[in-house]
Amino acid sequence: MPPALPRALPLLAVVVLAGCGGAADRKDAPPSGTITVTSSAFADGDRIPEEFTCHGDGASPPLAWTGLPSGTASVAVVVLDPDAPNGTFVHWVLVGVPPTPPDLMAGAVPPDATQARNSAGDVGWTPPCPPSGTHHYRFTVYALDGSVDLADGADPDTAIRAVRDAATAEGTLTGLVSAG
Repeated sequence: MPPALPRALPLLAVVVLAGCGGAADRKDAPPSGTITVTSSAFADGDRIPEEFTCHGDGASPPLAWTGLPSGTASVAVVVLDPDAPNGTFVHWVLVGVPPTPPDLMAGAVPPDATQARNSAGDVGWTPPCPPSGTHHYRFTVYALDGSVDLADGADPDTAIRAVRDAATAEGTLTGLVSAG
């Protein structure tokens, strides 16, 4: 082996490893930006008012967000209950929300937005209604760098994967609901 080759191997390894990753691997990396998500109905970590649950009128609560990266083409909202007895329950996947105004009123769905099926098998929002205990409802807002091409009633897992793949930033607001 030529004497220069052993000295070049560490440099070669660094170059090869540096080449791994990049834009093609962005889908596996978390979004780089952070969005602040709030609601005028409840604070992060607090109880969601009964009116937004199955014991009230069941409308989706109002949401607002700040910190979208420049160039955000649209916003998606995903609401999950990781405490559901049979695994994470998808309450809502809403895609194609305009980035401005930076909010959704209670029960609102923008005219050009699409909604995937939820875990109950219905298209759109299903209100929190835990069978037992206290559940954590995670309202995640995603900034998307392009449109996510989904039809109303898309499979929820497919929709969430498409949203996460297109996301450039995200933020989560967590609300609590107790059974009964």
